[in-house]
Amino acid sequence: MRFIVLALLFVLSPAYAVGPEATYATHGMVTSRSVYASQAGIEIMKAGGNAVDGAVATAFALAVTYPDAGNLGGGGFAVIRLPNGKVVTNDNREKAPESATTDMYLDKDGNVIKGLSLNTIKASGVPGSVDGYLEMLDKYGTMTRQQVMAPAIRLARDGFPLSHDMALQIAYFLPKMKRFPASYKKFTKNGEPYQEGDIFKQPDLAQTLERISKQGRDGFYKGKTAKLIARFMANNDGLITEKDLADYHSVWRAPIHGTYRGYDIWSMGPPSSGGVLVAMILNMLEPYDLGSLGWHSAAAIHLIVEAERRAYADRATYLGDPDFYKVPLKALLDKAYAKKRFADVKPDKATPSKDVGAGSWPKESMETTHFSVADDKGGIVSMTTTLNSSFGNKIVVPGTGMLLNNEMNDFSIKPNTPNQFGLIGHDANKVEASKRMLSSMSPTIVTKDGKPFLAVGSPGGGTIITTVLQVITNVIDYHMDISDAVSLPRFHHQWEPDLVMYSPYAFSPDTAKILESMGYNLKEIQWGRGIGDANSIEYRDGAIYGVKDPRNEGGAIGF
Repeated sequence: MRFIVLALLFVLSPAYAVGPEATYATHGMVTSRSVYASQAGIEIMKAGGNAVDGAVATAFALAVTYPDAGNLGGGGFAVIRLPNGKVVTNDNREKAPESATTDMYLDKDGNVIKGLSLNTIKASGVPGSVDGYLEMLDKYGTMTRQQVMAPAIRLARDGFPLSHDMALQIAYFLPKMKRFPASYKKFTKNGEPYQEGDIFKQPDLAQTLERISKQGRDGFYKGKTAKLIARFMANNDGLITEKDLADYHSVWRAPIHGTYRGYDIWSMGPPSSGGVLVAMILNMLEPYDLGSLGWHSAAAIHLIVEAERRAYADRATYLGDPDFYKVPLKALLDKAYAKKRFADVKPDKATPSKDVGAGSWPKESMETTHFSVADDKGGIVSMTTTLNSSFGNKIVVPGTGMLLNNEMNDFSIKPNTPNQFGLIGHDANKVEASKRMLSSMSPTIVTKDGKPFLAVGSPGGGTIITTVLQVITNVIDYHMDISDAVSLPRFHHQWEPDLVMYSPYAFSPDTAKILESMGYNLKEIQWGRGIGDANSIEYRDGAIYGVKDPRNEGGAIGF
């Protein structure tokens, strides 16, 4: 039975279904932030491609049609389930340039230089997306670069009509782009703001894509594109060099694997913190019957927030790039550790975050975008990619049509200093040359008895993890279909700051009063779109169901 959302007023208040029904398909599904990108993925799968082919086509198309976060100049993570059941993950997270130093964003007195790690060319890490897309295609795809990139090149060269939402997004960020000539030229029509329905053409980006299509990795990390990036960096006090680009390679890493009530949870490991925290929180919640407590009851919210509080506290101390810091994964993911970590939770009282530090154990010998793709052979790709902020640092490299990321802000540029998402960190995530910065991206696949069940992920900085968590618990604990699981309002807690943020209608007035009496600090968010954008897929009744999160535009398309 579908869940309903009641209006706040009880008198004469109509009831509404949470969101649109999921798209039904039997052969393939793509759900993403851009209907054009979803169409690109479906075009490739209809031509005979598998889920990986469709995902790479979608990713390249997002770089054209959703420049807020789709990218060539950023990075991300992909969790891939192969038809034989094996799960692999690709880490194409950006890296710090070789010339990066731990104190590069601090002044002579050790204070953070405001905006340097966020709004300048020095905020950019070495891009990883292109290498990741091509690695995925080469290793697990079935089609050629030319085939899977053709839709993106066509969209960049010939253009596409701007939606109302995209025109507003560009107009909103134009003032911040005005000081960067190539950015202002790309995102205006002869100096005038784009309007809804205008055809948005990107000839420089089309040429950059064509070089990748023809030359592969060398079409981006070497040759003309690399020279354009490195020259622009050198002329504007940036750090990325041709050597940084040539030396970059994405990494195939073992997935995070956890279990929850008989389901297998597959997600991304460090330098993403997402998979680890999702598994840790589920481990802490597993002994409790959330379903019997009721969806978003005060008792259920109390348990979830206390688990989130402890997991995010551990994130700040223990998580970073595993190539630079020994992340204690085995200990963090141990169910016995979860039980110990949760032992001091009081049944009727919030734990102040100031009283929660990182756990211990015996020593032993945002703006981001997520899309999900599935095929009828059991292949699934759950992929999250980002420039960090919307449009990254707002800087387009002249001659490339490509925006740069501002991912260096995701390092802990000074201990206990929040990044733009309010997340803090310590030495595990300090800035170091060639190091990957910690992320909250949480592309996740859930299986049951070895068979595909869910693909989920989200943008949203620190809220990514809690968004993914709530979609999973909505389906498993509250037996929702994927439409309701994605569409219902959400809440978020991340240890520091010590408050529970929630979307409108997430808590009833009575529930909010109970939580406040327990000591929780509540804050209703003012963002118009709510928390997350969980474009997800569910396998059910022998079919594939895809849902586009109704908080944003885009498309779930199947065939």
